[in-house]
Amino acid sequence: MKTRKPSSARVEAPAAPPWMWYGSGLAALAVLFWVYGPAIDTGFLFDDTTQQFALPSASQPLSSWIGPVRPVLMFTYWVNTRISMEDTSSYHVFNVLIHALVGIFVFLVIRRLLEWAGAEKSSRTPLAAFGALLFLLHPLQAESVAYISGRSDSLCGMFSCASFAAFLYRRSTAISWAGVLPVLLLFAAAVLTKQQAVVLPALFVLTDFWWNPQFPLRAIRNNWKLYVILALGAAAGLAVSWRLILGQGTGGSAGFALKDFTWYQYLFTQFRAVFAYLFNFLLPIHLTVDWDFPISHGILDHGSIFFLGAWLALAALAWRNRRRFPLACYGFFVFLLLLSPTSSILPIQDPIADRRMYFPILGLILIAIDLLRRLKVEPKVLATAAAALLVAAALATHARAEVWSDPILLWRDTALKSPNKVRAHFQLAFAYFEQGRNDLAVAEFQKTAELKPPTADLLHDWGLAYDALHQPELALAKLRQSAALDSTPQVFTQIAKVYAGQKLWAEALDALSVAERLDPNYAITYLYRGKVYLNSNRPAEALEQYQRALAIDPQVPDGQHDLAIVQSMLRAGR
Repeated sequence: MKTRKPSSARVEAPAAPPWMWYGSGLAALAVLFWVYGPAIDTGFLFDDTTQQFALPSASQPLSSWIGPVRPVLMFTYWVNTRISMEDTSSYHVFNVLIHALVGIFVFLVIRRLLEWAGAEKSSRTPLAAFGALLFLLHPLQAESVAYISGRSDSLCGMFSCASFAAFLYRRSTAISWAGVLPVLLLFAAAVLTKQQAVVLPALFVLTDFWWNPQFPLRAIRNNWKLYVILALGAAAGLAVSWRLILGQGTGGSAGFALKDFTWYQYLFTQFRAVFAYLFNFLLPIHLTVDWDFPISHGILDHGSIFFLGAWLALAALAWRNRRRFPLACYGFFVFLLLLSPTSSILPIQDPIADRRMYFPILGLILIAIDLLRRLKVEPKVLATAAAALLVAAALATHARAEVWSDPILLWRDTALKSPNKVRAHFQLAFAYFEQGRNDLAVAEFQKTAELKPPTADLLHDWGLAYDALHQPELALAKLRQSAALDSTPQVFTQIAKVYAGQKLWAEALDALSVAERLDPNYAITYLYRGKVYLNSNRPAEALEQYQRALAIDPQVPDGQHDLAIVQSMLRAGR
């Protein structure tokens, strides 16, 4: 099949009237909101709780949000805080709308590529619509849409796909300076949302090379205006991001300084991880927020060499059949290319995550569409099968969104799929604790401790769960173990709280004295000491402690309330 190179001619508009397009778009948006409806009111989950929008600093002005790391992403979160602060509904609505916009750009990209692949005019729009809907409704996308922190991938995907569409729909074969501007601006927005967008220039080069088989180098030279600027920008970006690449400023979660494994061990692991992504595209039954995916410390470990061989064989097959199946083979290399920032040599603490497939899934959809259009079946049968697949995808994604609707459902699902993952059981235990199901929390804390020696944080929360079950001796034992691992004012104030619950005032005051020595500016210490004095009928001393607590933190919980009680007691006693 003969491929086509970019031409100056625009794609002819479909014959359908505008109202049909608007109606179809609104219907698709309604379906999308139904699919993700269970997660719309979900609170902050997992890493959300450590982000600025979930912290007291969320109320600070925009200047405190915008920094060198992902400023475009942070701006959107800041907008959400201005709309609803801790009410997460606006965050989730934004995520769904961003996802819907990406679907429009995916439609445009697929339609242009179908034209270049020589697809019949009558089939381009239906196939592009199917591809866009599959992109929107595939359950593999759920983490990037239902999870507030997943916006980094969907928003980056939106700008990346828009930049790619601007590149594909340029007015002439050789891009003009006017054509360079939107491509660059959207590319910059993508990079400033998430660094993985740096792969876009390579996608542009691949596209020029692939769809101009007779004169690929000439096609690349024709777009020298774009590539020169991108090369200069890449050099500047490398200089700015060098600290992150080395692992500085990432909190030890990524970069070549990662201590858990080397860059080549990460690469060996990715030979297997990419197959896991492919499997979840074809049969999404192992979607999880926290994979239990062992590292391949050697090329033979976990069969990595066989997965490498499989990928090389597939790459050779795709290259050999690039003329016969240009769109499918192109999609194969697009898939690998878009995954490369997170699935190559730059180590990341979690070697696999579902949300990393958000934009790379486009390559697999291109393969599916090229194969679909070649099936020798009646159009009505093909349309019925495609519709059935989309309905199944929508139902599966709706079910996945329900998992994301509640922390217990999410972490119970994760612990079931990753039974040996410490973080999954710890998060499930904490979710039980937060919802007052302390008996279940204690059981999960026990499971966590059996998998790995418990940390100070785990022991701290474990002790609080025992305290909530009115088992003070067990609570004190866990809290003391936590203090032995990490002496903090937080743990000693909790020890004091347990003693106070038993009316052991002297022991409680001793624990608070230790907390004060560790950090004299920790307001909770003085709040709890005030409570001890208040409950042991020493209101004058309680007044002093409440005043100290409020001087440090005017918003300290119960501070104003307890102070008013003490002041009332003192006035009544005069």
